[in-house]
Amino acid sequence: MTPKPPLPPFTAESAAQKVRMAEDAWNSRDPERVALVYTEDTAWRNRAEFPQGRSEVKAFLTRKWAKELDYRLIKELWAFTDNRIAVRFAYEWHDESGQWFRSYGNENWEFNAEGYMQRRFASINDLPIPASERLFHWPLGRRPDEHPSLSELGL
Repeated sequence: MTPKPPLPPFTAESAAQKVRMAEDAWNSRDPERVALVYTEDTAWRNRAEFPQGRSEVKAFLTRKWAKELDYRLIKELWAFTDNRIAVRFAYEWHDESGQWFRSYGNENWEFNAEGYMQRRFASINDLPIPASERLFHWPLGRRPDEHPSLSELGL
């Protein structure tokens, strides 16, 4: 495997960089791109689903982004240690009826020595919101550097 820097053991700076790289990948809404940062045998828990391996992760993400339209995500580093990172996140999306949601959650990540995520455990809650309460208004894709963080938004 070609290393995926930054590599463990993490520092505050490298952990924050890894979090932003993950946010950028997920905001691409490209299941193929996102899946490539996980080990071939990655193990996930995402709500009540338990994808195992890259192919199941790709299928999961394809279903996710077919349902969660106009998806925009912000992740924030919560804590880190040698090869583990904890993040909190929020993302906004709407369903096919036009109902907007803000989904809040926490993730625990574990990386192998080459910097690939081997385990991802996510807990997520969805809150229906009116379109007028949306806070994530950048064009689809990468969140602009000047856009407020979760903490700056009071989330």
